[in-house]
Parts: sequence; structure tokens; C-alpha cells
Amino acid sequence: MEAAAAPASKNVLRRTRHLADRIGDDALKIVTGAAAVIALVVIAAIIWKVIEGAWPAVRHFGLSFVWHGVWNPVFGHEAYGARNFIIGTLVTSFGAMLLAGPLAVAIGLFLTELAPASLRPPVASLVEMLAAVPSVVVGLWGILVLGPFMRSDIEPFLHRYFGWIPFFSGSPSQSGVLVAIVVLTMMALPIISSVCRELFQSVPRDLKEAAVGLGATRWEMVRDVVLYNVRGGVVAAVILGLGRALGEAIAVTQVIGNSLGPFHLSLFGSGNTLASQIAANYQGAGTNLQVASLVYLALILLVITFIANVIAQLIVRRFEFQRTGGS
Repeated sequence: MEAAAAPASKNVLRRTRHLADRIGDDALKIVTGAAAVIALVVIAAIIWKVIEGAWPAVRHFGLSFVWHGVWNPVFGHEAYGARNFIIGTLVTSFGAMLLAGPLAVAIGLFLTELAPASLRPPVASLVEMLAAVPSVVVGLWGILVLGPFMRSDIEPFLHRYFGWIPFFSGSPSQSGVLVAIVVLTMMALPIISSVCRELFQSVPRDLKEAAVGLGATRWEMVRDVVLYNVRGGVVAAVILGLGRALGEAIAVTQVIGNSLGPFHLSLFGSGNTLASQIAANYQGAGTNLQVASLVYLALILLVITFIANVIAQLIVRRFEFQRTGGS
């Protein structure tokens, strides 16, 4: 009886619907399916085009391009390698995450748990407005304001008290790896903090009140309830910021110094990244091999970004598995 009643009720429902509604259901499936297919096609086209452009360099240098450290564009003596740019990319991006991650979590917690209600909307808007500032403007600010401030105040302080650490040895400079790290921190911070704030707001208030009612302090409630329930999302937010830092080119090019020499341990010295090297030299590349080598750098950057996103997905799934007990 129930099985026979279900098709009958479905037929009655279809008869009561307007023709536009029935067409809308099918159109929704077609449009959303086409959007998903287009996204996959675009990604595949990007990968194919980058591989095609890099193939002459891949065929000429092979995998040794990854660990070869010389970049010599002089015609007749051309030799290219990505090692120094890979190191510069990883150091600046992960250094920025070490600063941006805790700051973003602190901002998110302040805006959701500690700040007065009247202060939360304007502060949140100001933080999110940082994401709207163009990269070239951030880079210009890094040259005119941040760089001189780092050279005259921050870097001498770090050198005076922590100069025994190789990272803070050397002479202070207004353009270098440390300045690039701070610039990337500012660019990734609004993205991570915005996601973290939404995650913290999604934690049910009943759980927070129950923890406080059982005698937990505010810090214990934040640590054991808020952060524990959204830790997978926080990791995903940091990885999202990492992707922003890995691919940033213009602002980093303006402040990092664009050195073609070996990467030194001192963060005060100049350096280079994959994205900044491509941005600074692609238009002026003089030979086909140099162009292909720059596209090879883009291919490596693409692989690094994909690896970072895969790792983020694995971490998030593991946290979700632990939270649900494997169900």
C-alpha cells in the first residue's frame, strides 16, 4: 500500500506544479553539473598548458632542475635551476604561517569570545578589509614603511638578542626575506582570521555554557570546547592562507630583494621565490629555454600547492574521524 501510494503522491505533486517549476528542476541539475564540469576542465587546461610550456626545460634539464641552484640567463652559457627559489618559497610561506596562524586564531577568539558586542563588527570589517588591498599597494607600503622600520628597529633588536641564531645573523636590511615574511603575514591574516571567526561562531553556545557551568574557566572552555571542536577547520584555514602566500608574486617581488645567489640562513638577507622570479623575469626572457625554465618554475609551484592542499584534506579528515569516533 505504501509503495503504491508513493508514486501516486509524486504524480499528483507533478501535476500541481507549474511547467516552469518542472523545467527549473531539470535546468538546475544541468547548470550545476555543467559548472562542476567546467571547473574540472579549467583545472585540466591549466595543468596541460603549464606542462606544455615547461616541457622543453623538462626535457633539457630533467628532474635535476629541482635541486640545481644556478640561474644563469646569459646566452650561450644558459643554466637554470629551481633550488634557491623553492627554498625561498617554502621559508617565506611557512614563516608567514608561523606568524599569521596564531594571530588569526587570537583575532577570531577575541571577536567571538572576548570583545564587547559593539566592537566586534567594526574590528571584523577592518581586518577583512586588508584582503581588499591590492598586492602592489601592500608591496609599496613594504618598501616605504615596513622596510625602513624593520631595518632601524626590529632587525637590530633581533640581531642584538638573538644574533647567535643563524636566522637572525647578518646586517639589517630594509629588503629581504624577513620583510617578505611580514608582508605575506599581512596578506594571509584576513583570510585565516575570517574563516576562524566563522568557525568559532559555529560552536553551539550550549556546549560553551555547559563547560562553564561545570566549573571550567574561560580559557579551559576555549581550549577544550571551542578549539577542540573546530581544530580541523582551523588547519584548513591556515592551509588556505598558505596557498595565498605560496602564490603571491607582486608584493614579494617588491620587498624580497630578488637575489639570484644561494639562499642564506639569515632572514635579513635578500632572496627570491618561485612566484617572484616568474613575475620579475617572464616578460623580459630572452630565449625560449629561459621562458620554458620560468614555466617549469610555475609547474613546481603548482605541484607544491597541490601537495599542500592534499595534506590539508588528509589532516581535516583525520580530525573529523577522531571527532566522530570513526562513524
